[in-house]
Amino acid sequence: MQRFLVLIVAIAICASVNAFAPRFAPRTVSTALSMSGEVAVTAAMVSALRAKMDAPMMECKKALTEAKGDMAKAEEIIRVKLGNKANKVGSRIAAEGLVVAMIDGGKGVLLEANCETDFVSKNPEFVAFSKACAQKVVNENPTDVSALSGLTIDGRTVEQTRTDLVGKIGENMSLRRFRRYETPNKLTSYLHGNRIGVIVEYTGDETAAKDVAMHIAAQKPLALTTKDVPQEKIDAERNIAVQKAAESGKPPEIVAKMVEGSVQKYLKEVSLLNQPFVKNDKITVEQMLKQANTDVKSYTLFVVGEGLEKKEDTFVAEVQAAAAKVAAAKAAAA
Repeated sequence: MQRFLVLIVAIAICASVNAFAPRFAPRTVSTALSMSGEVAVTAAMVSALRAKMDAPMMECKKALTEAKGDMAKAEEIIRVKLGNKANKVGSRIAAEGLVVAMIDGGKGVLLEANCETDFVSKNPEFVAFSKACAQKVVNENPTDVSALSGLTIDGRTVEQTRTDLVGKIGENMSLRRFRRYETPNKLTSYLHGNRIGVIVEYTGDETAAKDVAMHIAAQKPLALTTKDVPQEKIDAERNIAVQKAAESGKPPEIVAKMVEGSVQKYLKEVSLLNQPFVKNDKITVEQMLKQANTDVKSYTLFVVGEGLEKKEDTFVAEVQAAAAKVAAAKAAAA
């Protein structure tokens, strides 16, 4: 009887092993190889590629599968795919973005970086990229945006980094412009949100200079003095004044005085030193600076997207465009 029980237990153990062996056998195979001998993509491989390339997880998995587990080849595939994505969106209008102001002693920069939407302008990676570019301008003094694009950030050029970011986020991005300072004078800056930025070069009191920077952001003067106003702006204003004065029916000599008066008024309105100071409109900016023993040497003002064409899509326009496509398809099928 005892021998019979032992035999029953032995049979049960064998049956149990046979039942579970097929289920767990594949797990004894190396994680690097599938049953067919092909390289299997593991979670660790995907994670490593993602950490290195900063690309979406599914893109990393697809690249590793295509590369049959070859990490170097997968990196190349990711770069090509992200580059192709960047090319597809490269023609889209990028009129949103941010302004970065950076000052390091007598060196400083004001830089505008653009993207397509206000949402992406706040994206941490886009912000970090823009600040890194501003730092490059401060440190390495590129002559223009093209030269900046050839500099390197973490072993990759600025242009390659931009392309990778476009591919990852899916929006067109660009470095539009920058103004670099290197001066024995002092520098201060003011940012209104991330859309308006000002740098002021000055001597004297920092508080007064900061107030001027805030004034510039609010009033947006065209130039420091009346002599610095661009001639094309003056000519355009004079042309408008001539047309208005001609309608008055007054004698030519009176018309000439009216035109000159209008032009002079305009020059005072658009030149910084002649504008009423925003914190005290009883005095001009020039008078405020004189009281503070401060002298503004120059300034730069950037407004995000200023002068760029902006896409004005509305829900109604989108519906109309969709309806037009449907109508065109019906007409083609008829």
